[in-house]
Amino acid sequence: MKKPLVLVTGASGYIGGRLVPALLAAGYAVRAMSRDLRRLDKEPWRAQVEVVAGDALDPRSLKAAAAGVEYAFYLIHSMDGSGNFSERDSTAARNFADAADEAGMKRIVYLGGLGKDDDELSPHLTSRQEVGKILASGGTPVTELRAAVIIGSGSVSFEMLRYLTEVLPVMTTPSWVRTRCQPVAISDALTALVSSLDDGSQESAIRDLGGPDVLTYQEMMQGYAEVAGLKRRLIMPIPVLSPRLSSLWVGLVTPLPVGVARPLIDSLRNEVVVSGARSFQPKAETSYREAVALALKRTAESAMATRWSDSAWPAAPLPTDPAWSGGTVLSDLQQVDTSSDADSVFAAVSRIGGENGYYSLSSLWRLRGLLDKAIGGVGLRQGRRHPTELRVGEALDFWRVVDVVPGSLLRLQAEMKLPGVATLEWRITPTASGARLVQEARFVPRGLLGRFYWYALWPVHVVVFGRMARLISRASRRQPLAAL
Repeated sequence: MKKPLVLVTGASGYIGGRLVPALLAAGYAVRAMSRDLRRLDKEPWRAQVEVVAGDALDPRSLKAAAAGVEYAFYLIHSMDGSGNFSERDSTAARNFADAADEAGMKRIVYLGGLGKDDDELSPHLTSRQEVGKILASGGTPVTELRAAVIIGSGSVSFEMLRYLTEVLPVMTTPSWVRTRCQPVAISDALTALVSSLDDGSQESAIRDLGGPDVLTYQEMMQGYAEVAGLKRRLIMPIPVLSPRLSSLWVGLVTPLPVGVARPLIDSLRNEVVVSGARSFQPKAETSYREAVALALKRTAESAMATRWSDSAWPAAPLPTDPAWSGGTVLSDLQQVDTSSDADSVFAAVSRIGGENGYYSLSSLWRLRGLLDKAIGGVGLRQGRRHPTELRVGEALDFWRVVDVVPGSLLRLQAEMKLPGVATLEWRITPTASGARLVQEARFVPRGLLGRFYWYALWPVHVVVFGRMARLISRASRRQPLAAL
């Protein structure tokens, strides 16, 4: 039986990039649409789908993208911080409704925003609901899923909450932190989207999608802090911060663009809770704290020990997510080209630690081990099992070996006591004249203390890590090391 063809608009976006593999797993044929197809090149599912360039503001390209499609997901949003996003959203929705009718589609699934119809909604939520009305005004049935905050690395609302909570142990906040919200895990949102494709109905419908917890934004911040291992935040709501001032404040302490944060913050004055009569069935089951834990777990692992092809975890950051998504990852990157072959460079890397030392300023590494032991850490006492060989899972001083690919990769994860998660890795690739060594120290800070720790040691990192890469290269050529 021929698989139904499904069009995913906005395939390079946060939801679209995670929805495509879910559809493939469910047995659908997928056509992925994006204004810039280069943004899809890094997607692990790129070779499994048909890709097409299309712009919802260009009816001709949109109709070409929709031709032959049975179902479509409308995941287009113009809120990019420039111009009148509501006007562009309305125009795009009208164009898509026309294209769907011309293509004879069976259904459109649209992901909109929660909000009571009789409330005085913010411009952002008003626009989201207006888009749903415009899509449903055509001849193609529309399922409009209305969701509040989606919890997963890369979601704008979640990233804003993440950065505010991590950076500020004390917050004076607008009164909107007491507004109720019903967050939903990204995995549950994807399940609901896929199951909405073919419900057997010929009618349009609105379904409210929320998780099992109804929380204020203040409770969400405190819950995030607890799951992330941060101290309880002191949050003091005050009534004088307008949405404009709030967005400037968010822009100051987070990497989110002010133009994107402003309409979102303005929407936080509206309660976004599921209406019982329109509740999506079956209900989402992942709790808020479980969703946060998954997002944080995959963020940390993706920053240090996993590969982007692991697309089965929608809560993880993806290569096509904006640069500000996925939490803060601080790094020191060193690159050295050498005349040695890759195996020789890898052999030099593999001798690090234990009795061999750390190439660069080993006395400082010993001091770091003593300090770690003094505060209850493992220090350097674990040593290493073998002077030249390393295996995944074994201890190396105050590191743990998390990945080894002979001749090309060694990755260590720190087990010392730190206000965050630290890794140190070496990647070796052959070149025409020898090999290239890329050394990267990464740190995922925990709260404000973690950021202070990294930047306080930055001058030391510059010296230690720079010398380390150069001396590893020299050792690979089997020349005498400079005095350490």
